[in-house]
Amino acid sequence: MNTILVLVVEDDIVDRMACRRRLRDNPGGRFRLVEAAEGERGLELAREFRPDCILLDYRLPDLTGLEFLARLAAEPDDAVRGIPVLMLTGADSAAVATEAMRRGARDYLVKDAQGRYLELVPAAIERLQRERRLLKENRQAEARFRTLVEQIQAISYIVATDRTDRLHYISPQIRMLGYSPEEWLANPGLYAERMVPGERDTALAEVLRCRAGGLPLRLEYRLRSRAGDVLWFRDHADVVPDDAGRPLFMQGTLVDITANKRAEEKLTQARDELRRLAAYQEKIREDERQRIAREVHDELGGLLTGIKAYVSVIGERAVQAGTTPDPLLAETAGLAQEAIDTIRRVIADLRPSVLDQFGIWTALDWYAAQVARRSGLDCHCEIAPDVAGLAIDPDRSIMLFRIVQEAMTNIQRHAGAGTVWLRVRQADGWLSVEVEDDGRGFVEPAGADAGACWGILGMRERSRSLGGELTVSRRARGGTSVLLRVPIEVRHGG
Repeated sequence: MNTILVLVVEDDIVDRMACRRRLRDNPGGRFRLVEAAEGERGLELAREFRPDCILLDYRLPDLTGLEFLARLAAEPDDAVRGIPVLMLTGADSAAVATEAMRRGARDYLVKDAQGRYLELVPAAIERLQRERRLLKENRQAEARFRTLVEQIQAISYIVATDRTDRLHYISPQIRMLGYSPEEWLANPGLYAERMVPGERDTALAEVLRCRAGGLPLRLEYRLRSRAGDVLWFRDHADVVPDDAGRPLFMQGTLVDITANKRAEEKLTQARDELRRLAAYQEKIREDERQRIAREVHDELGGLLTGIKAYVSVIGERAVQAGTTPDPLLAETAGLAQEAIDTIRRVIADLRPSVLDQFGIWTALDWYAAQVARRSGLDCHCEIAPDVAGLAIDPDRSIMLFRIVQEAMTNIQRHAGAGTVWLRVRQADGWLSVEVEDDGRGFVEPAGADAGACWGILGMRERSRSLGGELTVSRRARGGTSVLLRVPIEVRHGG
């Protein structure tokens, strides 16, 4: 068991002897005494021995107890300045005892004529030692916490529960904004002042709402440094409760995410550029399809039509000459017609002329009929009357058509469906184009197989180029639903 060194500063030799005897007779023999009859000598012994406790009489020949406390508090050595003092006062000195506590005494005992106060001295000293150990442990824990906090790459702060508009503590990392902790704490308005003006009201309102309500704060916003640099921060804060669940304070961190935000901006810019490039390439492909369709129609189609006409003329001349036409002529005419029909299908796939001649809504109705004729699917095309009056520019029209074409192609290849519904409606400034089937239903692959749905990816990219969104989902009644929603940026047809 550790020995407790006690400095007794008492001018009455009888009182010193009584105190010495009481501490010596205490069970365990833990106390060792150093004695002084004057205040100045007591201060010298405090510097020399640095005792664990000082028993201080109020009335001394050279100093009062209050003067002794003031001199002790002015000592440059922390170890001396922090020695706990137990004040011994007279029975009529309650005001003195109160002032002594205010000046730094940790406790006091009232000296009575019978000396009963001496019975309380050992327990009072033990209590002071426990309090000193707890204070030391708390300071060490606080020092470790501060060291840990001040080593992380984030600004840590504490908000008192009774003053949610100002901080109780801010870590030295606030210097990344060009301010010292003292400057930041001294000016509560500085926090709002450094917010970006366009975001200030919204961000500050959310911060104060969470602080006042004791709610977790999860927010990202920007702060301007003293030099004018704009930095992004992620603000995370939570209330720290006591053992009874009552809020003690709110503790949070401001993490600098400027580099992440700049990387996100570059990534978004690169993605947008890639999408613009993809849209440009898609336009080039459509222009090339249109050119090829025109050339096939004008040149190859014309040649085949001419061949069929020549074959027909040869057959007619043979009949006029009274001879039987060669059967190969009829077969040749039939093959020429099949070739012409094939070219028409190829042209329609490349660039349906009905789209350029009559517009997107007639083209969709025509295409649904073509799918029904070729595949045997029962196709229903429903275009709302208010939509039929909307005229869409050629580029957006071909994008809409290609999305529907891809959805229909997927149904024919994979759905095993019997019926298809194509519905076009508008509401609240949005145009919705929905393609549904009653097939086996769509299951979007995950992981390594996700890249296999190139058709769906293509539809989604085309929808983004229109400023819209596309969703593919299973229908509750079985089958698949492809829903395209795009903002209406069109003009009414005349």
